[in-house]
Amino acid sequence: MKEELVEEKSHATNHYLYYPDEKNVPPYLAYGFRPAFLLLAPYMILSMLLWGLVWSGYLNIVFMDDVLTWHVYEMLFGILTAGLLAFLTTGLPELFPGMVPFVGKRLKYIIYLWIAGRVSFWFIDYVGVYVAAFLNLSMLGWIIWFAKDAVLDPLQRHASIGYAALSLFIIEIWFFASQANLVTTPSMDILKVALGAIVILILLALRRVNMEAINELMEDKGIDDIFISRPPKTNLAIFTVIVFTVVEFFYPQNSALGWLGFAAAAAILGITSEYKLKDAFILNQPYVLYLASIYVMFFLGYALMGWDLLNPNIDGVHHFRHFITSGAIGLSYIVVMIIIAWVHTGRHLTYSISTHLMVSLIIVATFMRGLIPFFEEYMMEMYLYSSIIWTIPFILYIKVFSNFLLLPRKDGIKG
Repeated sequence: MKEELVEEKSHATNHYLYYPDEKNVPPYLAYGFRPAFLLLAPYMILSMLLWGLVWSGYLNIVFMDDVLTWHVYEMLFGILTAGLLAFLTTGLPELFPGMVPFVGKRLKYIIYLWIAGRVSFWFIDYVGVYVAAFLNLSMLGWIIWFAKDAVLDPLQRHASIGYAALSLFIIEIWFFASQANLVTTPSMDILKVALGAIVILILLALRRVNMEAINELMEDKGIDDIFISRPPKTNLAIFTVIVFTVVEFFYPQNSALGWLGFAAAAAILGITSEYKLKDAFILNQPYVLYLASIYVMFFLGYALMGWDLLNPNIDGVHHFRHFITSGAIGLSYIVVMIIIAWVHTGRHLTYSISTHLMVSLIIVATFMRGLIPFFEEYMMEMYLYSSIIWTIPFILYIKVFSNFLLLPRKDGIKG
């Protein structure tokens, strides 16, 4: 296993041998993660601030009737497509040497498609469901097409990510069919199913991110050990999330769902035991703590929802779910964006007070938002302040990493 990891690591820069011979490619279009992250950070700031102002009563969005559906869809699918674009166009050429990186004009056009999808959904009441559906499904469909090499790989080494993305494509079709009144399933119920699929996708992606980031970190620090993320614990967590999601869809009030929430929470938390290495102690390393905090937020979300479902005196499932959405998913984006901005611009993985704040403030905002059931008299204030605090990490990200994304790689390699 160690030999396989070393061999895989040795292929990590082979994709630069297949870099397209395109002239005058600006640095911000030199690799898939660059324009995605340059747009994703400000878009998250805008979306969350607007939602905080709307829900707390300070702003009325006059161009949309169903603001709640807009918020949930955008924070799930709208952001997901940009994140998947960055993750797959950066990672797949490394995992499959010979795969041509997606850069330049072709990358610019797919970014335009993502922007068109966002605009169309914001103004869905004016452009219509079918236009919004076509643009948004085209974006996710293109990403799946780009990932086809992973799905068709005879060894099926990374096919699970492709299958998870395909399941999300089907769920998104279902969502737009609901919006167009072609099916009777409530859109919000479909978005809860989508959340479960996104959790699974993130758990699968984190296996790869953990392997790359932690081994990169240990190599830089001269730690003589290798981190290996083993499938069984992740697979158990995925199974429990699938069961929870299915039961919640069909039997949302069944008390068994509470116990399934505890099961999902325990299985996800169990993944953190992988950070206990045989020959080295790494739990004092900031990036290990950053990544572990994602699993802890997932744990709290499913555990609190399970507790709520078994406790008739509390009605806060929709609040506790924010430990999964604002917390774990929000942390997944910011931590991966930080890691990729360091490693894939030719720099060593580094931490600072800024990276500490990015992670810590998302956690603080999540607790403010998720614990509203215990402080309902301050609900509006907690909505607004948590939204503001949640956006600060992405403001810091722009400040710290925008030059990394706008300038060529520090080590002189293309990409």
